[in-house]
Amino acid sequence: MVKSKLRNILAFLPAFFFIILSGCIENDIPYPKIPQIITSLAAEGEIKPSVIDSLAYDVTVYLDEVVDIENVRFTEFTTTPGAQCDFDLLEGTHDLTNPMIVALSKYQTYYWVVYGKQDIERYFTVDGQVGETVIDPIGMRVIISMPEGTDLSSLTLESVKLGPRDITTMVPDLKPGPIDLSYPLRVEVTAHGRTEIWTIYVVYTDLVVSTSSADAWSEVVWAYGTCPSDMKGGFEYRESGESEWIPLDQDRVIQSQGSFSASIPHLKTLTEYEVRAVAGTEKGNVIKVTTQGTADIPNGDFEEWWFDSAKNIWFPYAEGGLQYWDTGNTGTATMKQNNVMPTDHTVTGQGRAAMLDTRFVGLFGIGKLAAGSVYTGKFAEVDGTNGILDFGRPFTLRPTVLKGYYQYKTADIDYASAEFDYLKGRPDTCHIYVALADWTAPFQIRTNPKNRQLFDKNSPSIIAYGELLYSGTMDNYEEFEIKLEYRDTSRVPTYLQITCATSKYGDYFTGGTGATLYIDQLSFGWDLP
Repeated sequence: MVKSKLRNILAFLPAFFFIILSGCIENDIPYPKIPQIITSLAAEGEIKPSVIDSLAYDVTVYLDEVVDIENVRFTEFTTTPGAQCDFDLLEGTHDLTNPMIVALSKYQTYYWVVYGKQDIERYFTVDGQVGETVIDPIGMRVIISMPEGTDLSSLTLESVKLGPRDITTMVPDLKPGPIDLSYPLRVEVTAHGRTEIWTIYVVYTDLVVSTSSADAWSEVVWAYGTCPSDMKGGFEYRESGESEWIPLDQDRVIQSQGSFSASIPHLKTLTEYEVRAVAGTEKGNVIKVTTQGTADIPNGDFEEWWFDSAKNIWFPYAEGGLQYWDTGNTGTATMKQNNVMPTDHTVTGQGRAAMLDTRFVGLFGIGKLAAGSVYTGKFAEVDGTNGILDFGRPFTLRPTVLKGYYQYKTADIDYASAEFDYLKGRPDTCHIYVALADWTAPFQIRTNPKNRQLFDKNSPSIIAYGELLYSGTMDNYEEFEIKLEYRDTSRVPTYLQITCATSKYGDYFTGGTGATLYIDQLSFGWDLP
C-alpha cells in the first residue's frame, strides 16, 4: 500500500513541477514552418487538369474557349489539412482575366497565384492571300497580305471565326463568299454579352514566296515559308558553298492556306546550310543555318556502378565519377534494401545493365511499396518515408528518338494507394519516358501526399516528350525506339529527363511486388526517316 502511494506521488511530481514552472516560463517556442499547399483545383469547362506548382505557389487553370473567363466557377478545391483560405473558392464565380491571389494560412501565410489560361481559336482566310493571316487579339486587328495589284474590292472570304465557337455574333454577319476589303472593315464581335470592335486590314506584298524561318537541329532542319494560297509551296537546300540546289521531296511538305513547312532530313552535323522556299517558278529569300552536334548519354549503357558499403547503397555511376543518373536506393536503403542494382544479364552477354524491381520495403508489415526507378537527376533527401528528387540534367540538343533495350516481367498489382485501389489484381506496367524541358533549374519531385509534386508531361515547360508502356512478360531483351514529339521546333531545351520505372504508378506507391525491368544501352537518334 505504501509502495502504491509512493508510485502515485512520484508519477504526479513531473506534472506538478510543469504546472508550477509553466507560470514562470514565457512561451516563446516558434511555430513550425509548414508550407500550405493547394492540392487540387478544378473548374467548370476546364479542358485539362490544372497544373499545380508547389514550389512557385501557383496554379494554372486551362479553360475551354466558351467559358466566360470573367465568371469562372470552381468545382473542386482542396489543400493540405488544416489550411485556412482567406475566401471560399467554391462560392460564386471568379474573374481570371488577371491573376487571382489566394492566401493559405496555418502558423504562417502562403500566397498562391491562380492563373486562367484560355486559348480562343480565331481565323480569317481569303483566297489567294500570301502567308498566314496575322490575328492580333490585343489590338483586335486582322491583317491579310495580298500580292501587289490584287483587286481588293472583289476578294473571296474562305473562312472566318473571331470569337468563341457557337456563342459569338458578328455585325456585319461575315460568311464565306465575296467580300470588299478595299477599305478597313470594322466588325462588332459579341460574346458573353460583351462587344469588341475588330478591324480587318489588307496590305500588299511584293514577295510572292518568302522563307519565313528555319530551325537547325543536329541532322534535321525544319523550314517554314509562305506563298499565295492558290500555289503549292516547297523548299530547296544546299550546303553553303555548293552551287546546286537540292529540291526537297514534296511529300515532306505540309501546307495550310498560304503557309507551309517541312523537315529536311539526312543532313551533316555542325555544317552550314542554305534553305529557300519555292512555289512554281518563284524563289524565296535564302536563310543560312548551322546544324548542331550530337552527344552520347553519359553511362547510358549502365556499365559504371559503385557500392557505398558505409551506406549500403548501389549508385549508377563510378566512385568519384560523373553522377548523371540516380535511383530511389537512398530511400530504400533505410530498410537495408536496394531495388535498383547492376546485373550481368545484358543484351550482348557481356558487361553490365540496370536491373530494377518493385518490392515492399518495411518491417513487420509496416512500410511502403517501392517501385524501382533510374532517372537523370539526383536523389535530394528523404522526407519521412517519402522522397524528394531533383529531375533533369542540363541539355540543349534536340534528338529525334531515344533508343535502347529492355526486358520486363510484370506482376499483379498487390499494393495501391486509395486513388488507385481499383487497379489491384491487374498486371503492373513499366514506364520509360524521355522529355526535353526549358526549366530554369532541376525540377523537384515530391512523393509526399501532403505536398506532392510530380512530373507532368503536359506542363508548358515541356518542349518534347515520348514514352513506352508495357504490361506483359518478355523472355528476352527487345529493342525499342521512343519517338520524341516536339511541340515547337524553335524552342531550345535546357534540361533532359529520362526515367525508367518498373511500375507506372510507383510515385503513388502502387504496383506489383516482383515486377522486374532490365535496361541496357540507351542512346539517341538524331535523324528522321
